[in-house]
Amino acid sequence: MARSRENTRARLLEAAHEVFAEVGLDAASVETICERAGFTRGAFYSNFESKDELFLALITQLSEDKLDEVSVRVKRLSGTEDPIDLVRQIADMSLAERMEPELLSEVRTQALRDPRLAEAFLAWRAQMLGRVETIIREVSELHGLPLRMPVADAAALLLDVSEQCSVQSALERLTERQANRAMQSRLEQIVPLLIASS
Repeated sequence: MARSRENTRARLLEAAHEVFAEVGLDAASVETICERAGFTRGAFYSNFESKDELFLALITQLSEDKLDEVSVRVKRLSGTEDPIDLVRQIADMSLAERMEPELLSEVRTQALRDPRLAEAFLAWRAQMLGRVETIIREVSELHGLPLRMPVADAAALLLDVSEQCSVQSALERLTERQANRAMQSRLEQIVPLLIASS
């Protein structure tokens, strides 16, 4: 029963990802998402209270998947004290990859109008910042790279830079490879500024 519910939820999230990417949050209807997933509205509402809840579940899943990949990559980094080399090793796993800037922009816009969605969005972002803090702390400790600022501030700065770079790349219609290069270049500029002189 639990596995069936998980499968239903996963298929709804996958269908929502496709529909939101095609038509946006406002234009996407619960009916269209259900039709794409092959389920009834009853199946939808047994898993999600609303389209907004589904949307937040989707961006949570996408960002968690990405941060899981980054965390695994961090544990495999070769020993080095050069922050630029560390950035280059992680760069192709950028924090914003697969997190379509259109989706994030839409939920942010909706959250500005809806206090309940704003609260949920801020909780999601706090959760993401916590994951980024853990990754930064691991890199700092493993490679002996003391920071100039608290880990929480460094995480917020890097997440902001990552999201903005992703948006800029989307606006410029860059390919995924070009977007990753742009992200790498920006991180190479920012990361050394975060590291305290030895």
